[in-house]
Amino acid sequence: MSRFQPKKKNILPGISTASLPDIVFMLLFFFMVATRLKDNQLKVTISLPQGTEIKKLEKKSLVSFIYVGEPRIQYQKLMGTEPVIQLNDAFSSIDDIQRFIEIERKSHNEKEIPLLTTSLKVDSHCRMGIVTDIKQELRRCNALKINYSCRKRTK
Repeated sequence: MSRFQPKKKNILPGISTASLPDIVFMLLFFFMVATRLKDNQLKVTISLPQGTEIKKLEKKSLVSFIYVGEPRIQYQKLMGTEPVIQLNDAFSSIDDIQRFIEIERKSHNEKEIPLLTTSLKVDSHCRMGIVTDIKQELRRCNALKINYSCRKRTK
């Protein structure tokens, strides 16, 4: 007589993790290439005003930002509490705007220069005098495309 062997249950083999490191490194490489780090560290506090007629900028690479607002708490001992201008990562004066625009123009192709836009990110509590001074300086250096940054008005 033959012996009956117990029927073995169909057991699925374990999932192979040999390709897992390749996938992890591929994702890591993708996010390193695709992620853009923040360009400027804001040294001023900005509470953007609300707007109704808002348009999104198409090419952010062609936009130069001028920040105006009260210095953050860690910079108030040095700069005071009056609104100041920040160009890139440094506090600046109105006289530095022309040089800032020239540097921005030199960093782009000649075809892109007419498309360059200067975006003013101004705190909603700032007086209009400093904004007018900035606009006058932008006119002197022929940077006539100006954008005012704002947030969408909530209903």
